[in-house]
Amino acid sequence: MNAAGLASSGPTTPSERRAAGAAENDPPDLPTQPDRRSSLALEHPLPPVDPELAGSDQPGPLLTSGQTADVFALDDHRVLRRYRSGRDASSEVALLRHVVAHGFPAPAVLQAGGPDLVLERLHGPTLLQAVTAGDVSLPDAASIVSELHDRLHAVPLPEAWGPEHPLDWPSVAGGPAIVHLDLHPGNVILTEDHGPALLDWANARIGTAELDVSLTALIVAEVAVDAGGVYSQAARAFLAAFLKATDVDLLAAMDAAAALRAQDPSLVPGERELVPAAAVLVRDLVEVASPA
Repeated sequence: MNAAGLASSGPTTPSERRAAGAAENDPPDLPTQPDRRSSLALEHPLPPVDPELAGSDQPGPLLTSGQTADVFALDDHRVLRRYRSGRDASSEVALLRHVVAHGFPAPAVLQAGGPDLVLERLHGPTLLQAVTAGDVSLPDAASIVSELHDRLHAVPLPEAWGPEHPLDWPSVAGGPAIVHLDLHPGNVILTEDHGPALLDWANARIGTAELDVSLTALIVAEVAVDAGGVYSQAARAFLAAFLKATDVDLLAAMDAAAALRAQDPSLVPGERELVPAAAVLVRDLVEVASPA
């Protein structure tokens, strides 16, 4: 075990392989002030993806391949993210542009069309990589994740938004906040100049803070309960630190979070079966931390 409390060997179980491969791009300058991309820009359509890029099966070197999308490097400043299913990314683009316009740290959308998004390329290690290397402690990592939740949930709602495919997520009935629904250390990238930024907005919706935070706890708990996983012990420690860092009532939305997680189409084989045990672990740790 290294100084961070994580095993130095690679991920071996379904939840660990998914977490380790979650980061999609790696940052120049990030928006930290609302005026970098005015909300007025949201009234205007984005330029379409260059026809040459849109028509190419290999628009650049493949950076990563997730469960639903591939990410290609276009140059040092841009990446192209493409859904293999051909799904339209319009609703994801709308929310991502909205949060960036309000100063939330995330990659800017430069072009979009159909399943293709050209995004600002962000450079830096993921939070998961930084923790594994011992550069960030588990309590500090938990605070970073909790603070990103707080910042995101404070962004005002867009005036009108609706998912292009609402039946993909039938358990998300709406709410008072923008939610990411996949916020974990593998999707947080650490920039040199502006700190942590949040990647992979495929699951983003309008929902409740309780659901969003509960899903983070559940995703981490899956790694903790994954038998034989090299990250299990560290994931449990991170989870305990995260529960301490957040003020959100996780138990209020745990049933909804578990139901939503179980139907996530991006889960790898073997990961869905971990959800019930992960929910039990979160409940147990919350009860230990908050005795009656």
